[in-house]
Amino acid sequence: MEAVQPELWHDVFVMLGSSAGALVGLLFIVVSLHFDKIHALDDVNTRVTMQGARFNMIHLLTVLVEAVAVLAPQPVFFLGAELVIINLFGLRLPLTIIYRYMNQHITISDRGGFPTLLIATIIAAYLTGAVGGAALLWHHGWGLYLVAIACTVKVVRAVMTAWMLIFGISRAQSAKL
Repeated sequence: MEAVQPELWHDVFVMLGSSAGALVGLLFIVVSLHFDKIHALDDVNTRVTMQGARFNMIHLLTVLVEAVAVLAPQPVFFLGAELVIINLFGLRLPLTIIYRYMNQHITISDRGGFPTLLIATIIAAYLTGAVGGAALLWHHGWGLYLVAIACTVKVVRAVMTAWMLIFGISRAQSAKL
């Protein structure tokens, strides 16, 4: 069992946390600027798009909170517990989308159907982060690799999802015209 050395991961988690924080700000501004157009549309695609944008922001905030947890000086056991809790809390978001919209006609993904790959990627990222946190509970240093991978996937997926949602809103608006 190798020693856990979160200080060696300082730069990685500073970068992940900073990226997530900046992207939250940008997402908030974009949604705020177009809220009136989005709010005027009231169909299932618009609702799932707005919920997706909100959950996207929460995914990014989750990465920010995970970065803060890793960077904060604290016992490794507490860090592991925090990471497990954060990731299990975040896991409820994609499960909520599945529960609410699985049997409805969703056309926001590139393929025009339910965004299965997107949801599966986010679920995998949260599970990977939770496993990484659990590894830290038992002082396995490799757990930080999993947490870093999970955070990176969440940031990349959030950017790709935001791009998809922009086109989802555009499709919903043009369908209404």
